Amino acid sequence: MHLFYVPFGFPLIVEHGKPCTGSEANFCMNGGTCFKILSVSTPTCVCSASYEGSRCEQFQLFSFLPNSEEKGMITAVVIIALLILVVLGVVIYYICNNSLSQEQDY
Repeated sequence: MHLFYVPFGFPLIVEHGKPCTGSEANFCMNGGTCFKILSVSTPTCVCSASYEGSRCEQFQLFSFLPNSEEKGMITAVVIIALLILVVLGVVIYYICNNSLSQEQDY
């Protein structure tokens, strides 16, 4: 399954597409891959990273769309970091509280 960026700005997921040939082979810009889809009259581009548009002509400086595996990894790292901070906070609290109790005993 491939994600194609069609001319009107809507992504279209299709299973079949033939690589462009002849003069259409250079239709896509910036390293995009050209495909012909029977239901679309113009060539369709699969853009390389950081580019979008019907011909991959628009550079996206801050385009970051993590896939589901990356989203899961990011979520796991954030949760683990938060848990470490909570545990560290509890340990510091008990150390401080314990040392205050020992000082008051003297």
